[in-house]
Amino acid sequence: MPARIVRERGAQRVEVPFDKALPPRIAIFTPGRGCTQLPIGARADAVRLPPALEGMPNLKAADARTWPLGDARAEAKLPAARQKALRAVAEKAFATDGYGADTRTSAVLVVHDGRIVAERYRPGFTRHTPQRTWSVAKSLASALVGRAAMLGLVDASRPATIGEWRADGDPRATITLDQLLRMQSGLWTNGPGNRTDAVYFGGATVTETATAAPVEAAPGSRFRYANNDSMLAAHAVSSILGLRAPDFPARELLWPLGMTRTTVETDWKGNFVLSSQVWMTARDLARLALLHLNDGKAGEARLLPEGWVAAATSPVGPQPEPGRAGPMGYGRAIWLLGAENGLPPGSYAFLGNRGQIAIIVPARNLVVVRRGFDPHGIAFDGPALVKDVLAALGE
Repeated sequence: MPARIVRERGAQRVEVPFDKALPPRIAIFTPGRGCTQLPIGARADAVRLPPALEGMPNLKAADARTWPLGDARAEAKLPAARQKALRAVAEKAFATDGYGADTRTSAVLVVHDGRIVAERYRPGFTRHTPQRTWSVAKSLASALVGRAAMLGLVDASRPATIGEWRADGDPRATITLDQLLRMQSGLWTNGPGNRTDAVYFGGATVTETATAAPVEAAPGSRFRYANNDSMLAAHAVSSILGLRAPDFPARELLWPLGMTRTTVETDWKGNFVLSSQVWMTARDLARLALLHLNDGKAGEARLLPEGWVAAATSPVGPQPEPGRAGPMGYGRAIWLLGAENGLPPGSYAFLGNRGQIAIIVPARNLVVVRRGFDPHGIAFDGPALVKDVLAALGE
């Protein structure tokens, strides 16, 4: 039987039959909250999801604001020679062999001195087309923890508030938010990155999967990249927020940044899946990068505590081994780059699977965003793209 689309009471759902003995698999779309998978075997009327996000911005009015809060006056005009050089770099990025074999670029965006100086999209995509972020969601999770710290709700140096770890003697109760963001929790994983297919595709929840992992090494004693750590950091903040949690990302960070087309999805119990399941436009990703480039400020409004970005982009404790992309350090869910990658010292990046890249170069007041649909196992060379951008700008 084919998939069936159902629309009722302002919501939409997709039902996919897969086993005659069980109800179809169901995903429900809720305005402002994206798509949520129901657990295997659940019926649509048996699960209560968070309601539609209220008070969503009027997109036409939001777009009319001045960049980066909106889209008005976003572009800066460069001398003809630099414009031509940047166009050539963008064309190379869209070539299937420009920065890695068989790469498939969907967007390239360059922001220099706060204004967009280059922007190109794959046919069918525009500045307002959201795309899955994959692990760039981890960098957003880090910023949300920073926003909660700015509001006095959390202290990253203190143990994370995870209700499932409160039993007397549970060693996980000592794991701090900082250790979760830095992938230093010491929790067991079932492989590099730890497989989270049950949450991403199987209708399982963060609370029944990520919170169940036992301690395998002393917290803070090793680096091991793990989706669970990022989901647990977001879960800890949500636990403190309580009823405020469902609206917190949009109201406290996304909308104040002008990220009006970014959607943070949850599992069916309302836990944010902030290791991967976020949809974001190229311009919204640039806005998140500019928040960090501007030391946690959006215009005159401070959204992150003073010193947060410096701490988030500093290597503290155990670091990752060099990988396919060469040596990179790791901060609070942010990859650290520098001279060893051919970039100015102090550069850093938000990175996600299939070629989701935002590289920030504070020394040159530069942000380079690249989005893609690269096949599994194919690597786009983001630092090489940035080096070519710097050369085109005469930096």
